[in-house]
Parts: sequence; structure tokens; C-alpha cells
Amino acid sequence: MKHIALLASVLLLGLSGVYAQKGIDKQTDKVKDNSNVTRVGNDVRRSWSFGKGKTKIRKLLPNPYELNSRKDQLIETIVRVLKNNKMIVDESASRFQDGMIITQPFIFVKGSILTKNELNRYAVISDADTVWTRGRYSLTIDVESLDGIRNNVAVNAKVEGRSENGIFSEWSTLESTGIAEDEFLAQLVNDLTGGLPDEERKP
Repeated sequence: MKHIALLASVLLLGLSGVYAQKGIDKQTDKVKDNSNVTRVGNDVRRSWSFGKGKTKIRKLLPNPYELNSRKDQLIETIVRVLKNNKMIVDESASRFQDGMIITQPFIFVKGSILTKNELNRYAVISDADTVWTRGRYSLTIDVESLDGIRNNVAVNAKVEGRSENGIFSEWSTLESTGIAEDEFLAQLVNDLTGGLPDEERKP
């Protein structure tokens, strides 16, 4: 009977040792797994999203743009939109009865750091080495009546950049990219119709 009790106690001690050993092995495996947390390459947990939620852009609006309105009311709206954008109408050069509105030059950017990039949006710059310090444009808006209610609104921008070389500065007329004209037309259309056509702007 003593031999059986002794044998049973030996077996229990052996089994507990085996379980303890298995516990250590499992813990070691977990430590090994955790030491390899930094993964690169095809780790499915890493996800990158480029382009999602980008601001939608539209095509340039047709220029001239056809709008439905009485001509006198349309001219009043054009003048209001210009004033809201802090552009001054040149009343001496404009011919309101003929449907022609001309603005004074509007300075849209100052400073040598910002001018080059902003000027490049509104105009075609051929000389990349020129130091530009200011950019401005003036608008000529021509309202042509098609009938009693339909009108074509054509917008032309004269874009200029001021360059400096340390001795003197001068304004140079540059070729418009159409952005200044489009921005005004977009605001005018939005003011008259309450929304823009669902189009995409060219890059």
C-alpha cells in the first residue's frame, strides 16, 4: 500500500513538471511572436489611401457663357459681383449701355515668395528666372444680347506681373491661362442660377 502511494506521488510530481514545462514553452513562443511585431512589405494590417476624398474639380466654363436675364439686370449683377470681389469698375472706360464693363487692375498677390506660384496659375510664364513681386489683372466683360432674355457674357483678362532686378521694376503683360475669366464667370453663374454645372475642370 505504501508502494502504491509512493508511486502515485511520483507520477503527480512528474506530470506537474511536464505541465510547467509546457507553460514555459508557450510563454517563450509568445515572446518570440511579440518580438516580431514590426512588419513591412505585405502586412495586411497596413493600409494606405491616396486620392480618396479629393476635392472635385470641373472643366473651365464656356467663354462666352450664355445666361438668361434681362440685359440691364445682368449688367447690375455683374457690377455687384465685381464689387463683392473688391474689384473697382472703371466707369470712364466702361460703356454700360453697350454692355461693356471694364475694371481697374486688381492686385491678387504680393511678395516674391508667393507671387511666382500664384502668377503661374493666372498666366503663362515663359522666363522661369524672372523675379516676380506682384501680380494683377483687369477684366473686360462684354454682354451681347441674343434676344429679349438670352445673353452671351464674354470675359477677357489682362494679366500682368511686376518684375524687379534690384535697379528698376516694370509691369509685363502675360498670356492669360483663362483662370481669372473662369473664376469670375463661375461666381456670376452661381449668383444668377444658385449653382454651377456638374462639370470637371481641366488640370
